[in-house]
Amino acid sequence: MTPASNLSSAAAAASAAPAPAASALAAAPALSVRDLRKTYDNRVEALKGVSLDVVPGDFFALLGPNGAGKSTLIGIVSSLVNLSAGSVSIFGVDLARHRDAAMRLIGLVPQELNFNMFEKPLDILVNYAGFYGVPRELALQRAEVELKRAHLWEKANMMSRTLSGGMKRRLMIARAMMTQPRLLILDEPTAGVDIEIRRGMWKTLKEINAAGTTIILTTHYLEEAESLCRNLAIIDRGRIVEQGPMKALLAKLDVEGFLLDIDGQLPATLPLIEGTTLLAADDHTLDIEMPRAMDLNRVFAVLGEAGIRVRSMRTKSNRLEELFVRLTGENAQDSTAQAPPEPVA
Repeated sequence: MTPASNLSSAAAAASAAPAPAASALAAAPALSVRDLRKTYDNRVEALKGVSLDVVPGDFFALLGPNGAGKSTLIGIVSSLVNLSAGSVSIFGVDLARHRDAAMRLIGLVPQELNFNMFEKPLDILVNYAGFYGVPRELALQRAEVELKRAHLWEKANMMSRTLSGGMKRRLMIARAMMTQPRLLILDEPTAGVDIEIRRGMWKTLKEINAAGTTIILTTHYLEEAESLCRNLAIIDRGRIVEQGPMKALLAKLDVEGFLLDIDGQLPATLPLIEGTTLLAADDHTLDIEMPRAMDLNRVFAVLGEAGIRVRSMRTKSNRLEELFVRLTGENAQDSTAQAPPEPVA
């Protein structure tokens, strides 16, 4: 996208749009998508009838393999991509009929860094707010709040190109919050940053959500989604293949995997435990898959009888990753091959 042109047009439109009624904002879903379809000029269907609701105040994950339709969906919701059919509303404001008012409710953090690297963070935030009609004095006050929340206040007057990758990502979030959006959309916000920086960003996002902002997150870090989000939808090849509360969806998994750290060395022959799969990950680690309903005490008893003493245990893999692979794994390669390049939202 071209930031200046998009922001300028959005600003002009926003200034003329009537504000939606407060009662409507309170009662309606933060995002409501109905039978959304998108067919590109090459006749590839990127979205094939997507429907979902995001409740106000939610922290919602939108997951899917590359080419599944995530960025196309975000592009349509943020009015950067034209839909082919269906409807989108933001807090009850129909996107097609009242685009300007709907856009005033959204903050967007795209995948790609799209600010001027030769501007200072303070100027980036204040100028962005100015595009949306925020008076300069108020914009300066908000910029201080957002830069402090992003731990960038001490960098406010440095050239943005000198910031680290993680700082630039946090600057993108701070910029999006300058208009105090009711709905914040984050498209791969922690891509390419190390785990320490990522966890710091998680804290910031939790604070933003706790203050009342609804957040929609796309991410390839499934541990991130499981840690942050309460509800999710998984999209694959242009269709929603699963959606609902995170805990309820993870509870559908009927198999759990654990790694057991063993005192001493594992015997050459492992015991047989009906319904489980035991493998030696190495001489001191036992890899076990077992039904969720199985009593762990039974497993430990059989291992004890075989002279195997468990020192500690840990979950073998991220549960959300297991669910994701089950739902999308067979089609992921085909999806990536057939889908057109998605626009950067």
